[in-house]
Amino acid sequence: MPRSLGDLRSLTPARVGLGRAGVSMPTKALLDFTLDHARARDAVHAAFDASVIVAGLGEIGLEAIDLRSHACDRVEYLRRPDLGRMLDQPSRQRLANRGGGACRLAIVVGDGLSPSAVNAHAVRLVEDLVPKLSADGIDIGFAAVATGARVALGDEIGAIVGTNLLVMLIGERPGLSASDSLGAYLTFAPRVGRTDAERNCVSNIHGTGLAYEEAASRIAWLVREGLARKITGVALKDESADRTARAIAAT
Repeated sequence: MPRSLGDLRSLTPARVGLGRAGVSMPTKALLDFTLDHARARDAVHAAFDASVIVAGLGEIGLEAIDLRSHACDRVEYLRRPDLGRMLDQPSRQRLANRGGGACRLAIVVGDGLSPSAVNAHAVRLVEDLVPKLSADGIDIGFAAVATGARVALGDEIGAIVGTNLLVMLIGERPGLSASDSLGAYLTFAPRVGRTDAERNCVSNIHGTGLAYEEAASRIAWLVREGLARKITGVALKDESADRTARAIAAT
């Protein structure tokens, strides 16, 4: 049976088969584009509810510490990506003075380029993630909420804390089909200078993307395998669909 562009449009939020009005887009397509672009801009500049997220994590048993990057405000954060990869001095001191030693797993929730995504999805995802980790005998030994964060900020946090593996939940760059997409980045033996090739990523977590349950399952699998194999990144292929259990040696 022949397929039409209408069939394709029903399968994807991508802008396909929009039609035309003369040499331009139809009015509805132009208005939809303008609206989605405005939503993406709003998501980048949305306020980050760090205190609400700290409280939400507390309700599920995670005592999270509040941290900040070296970017003093949102404007500087957007103009200076390098500052979002470094902790400010008070945060470094707070981590240095914290009680407790090293841990196997730490989780950091950062605002990233879409605070809207983190506000909407981070706590709900962690709620689904915690029991899956517990089923594998893995506890989250440290939790933090970081304002003005880039992915690599987790490297400095993880190095100071002394965690074996770090999961960074962060708002992804808004697109025109999803302005509230959350990403999870996993790094074994985090330290300043790690590259993206040394991380695994589970992305596109939002209402019409990857569901919390599936995202949590993939993250839990990567955590378990990352700890067992002592590696993340290109050397660790996501084979979470297999669901084969692997014992993790105590460290």
